[in-house]
Amino acid sequence: MGRRAELADAVNSTRTNPDYLPGVELPENLTATTDAAEAAAGADFTVLAVPSQTLRGNLADWAPLLAPGTVLVSLMKGVELGSAMRMSEVIEDVAKVGADRIAVVTGPNLAREIAARMPAAAVVACTDEAVAQRLQAACHTPYFRPYTNTDVIGCELGGAVKNVIGLAVGIADGMGLGDNAKGSLITRGLAETTRLGSRSAPTR
Repeated sequence: MGRRAELADAVNSTRTNPDYLPGVELPENLTATTDAAEAAAGADFTVLAVPSQTLRGNLADWAPLLAPGTVLVSLMKGVELGSAMRMSEVIEDVAKVGADRIAVVTGPNLAREIAARMPAAAVVACTDEAVAQRLQAACHTPYFRPYTNTDVIGCELGGAVKNVIGLAVGIADGMGLGDNAKGSLITRGLAETTRLGSRSAPTR
């Protein structure tokens, strides 16, 4: 579902997203709409990919439209300001669904490369392993390899923390501090992330 009718029309008529993915041909079976009810109707999976701080307000509007039994899939990173809730916790709180109906997909990945069908891998996490495996099967392609995990907390925090490291490395690069500084930030960031997630379940 998109926000702007003109962009949805462009996706449907040209099979491209000229504003965000110019030059990338989109799948034939992809249909864009600005109608939330149409997008949610009968969906096995409802994918949520909005700025993290807007999730609560948007989902409050969409929750009554969700198909019964749909699995809510979060592509969002970060924690909610004020509540310090992870995105899956916000979904559970607003949509009033159990954790077994909430999944998280995390990379790191670049959307444009996936849309261009370049090789990538990701983690699909859900407290219910069977649900994670269903989502894994739904999004597995020859160029996109999802792995499953039941450690939703670890995957969400890892996704949020790596963004902080990425920003720090980007700042160091922009300031011309050199590869040693960037390497140090990545290495120390990995060590701190490892300590934070030391109780995470192993990826299978």
